[in-house]
Amino acid sequence: QVQLVESGGGLVQAGGSLRLSCAASGTIFSINTMGWYRQAPGTQRELVAHITSSGATIYTDSVKGRFTISRDHAKNTMSLQMNSLKPDDTAVYYCNAFLKRTSADTSLREYWGQGTQVTVSS
Repeated sequence: QVQLVESGGGLVQAGGSLRLSCAASGTIFSINTMGWYRQAPGTQRELVAHITSSGATIYTDSVKGRFTISRDHAKNTMSLQMNSLKPDDTAVYYCNAFLKRTSADTSLREYWGQGTQVTVSS
């Protein structure tokens, strides 16, 4: 089985910083795209940022210039450095990955972490 485990959430004042981490473990042959999503109460889950296996990144407009996504292929980990945090960034942040568990897999499988709470106070 595959597990994605997030860490690094917490409570921070507006203008502060947090660094989220995601570690993928289990039977993994290769990881394609990894990403961070977030969901605030009463809203739909939205993409925050994602990074491909070649390092290409995409950010949602509201976090551009403030958040930086990165990954370590050797360790199957991903991070999200969040700076200049705003109260609107308050949400549960989820790690997402598309991967192959074995070389025999013909399609990518999608996995989610359990989420980590980020709360930004004004």
